[in-house]
Amino acid sequence: MTLPPKVTDRAFARLAEIGAAREGKALRIAVEGGGCSGFQYEIRLDDVAEDDMVLEGAGEKVVIDPVSLPFLSDATIDFTEELIGARFAIDNPNASSSCGCGTSFAM
Repeated sequence: MTLPPKVTDRAFARLAEIGAAREGKALRIAVEGGGCSGFQYEIRLDDVAEDDMVLEGAGEKVVIDPVSLPFLSDATIDFTEELIGARFAIDNPNASSSCGCGTSFAM
């Protein structure tokens, strides 16, 4: 059974800060082949597609395409602010390893 990803309140709050919904956009989380560990995340503002899984909170949307969804089962999508910068981050229990950049992982 594929459990849907979770989105933290911080991630939805950041989307509200940048005005994603006001612009008619959602945060798209996709998984692609590549990166230094085999798979990489693509995170961008995008339009909602008909076959996307839509996660909603605080008037904002996070979308995941059906091909990426199994790779993100039970993952947590968050927004972090650190000394080196701020970014949307994914805690993925399906990843067996990840690289230092946090955008590439292996399964």
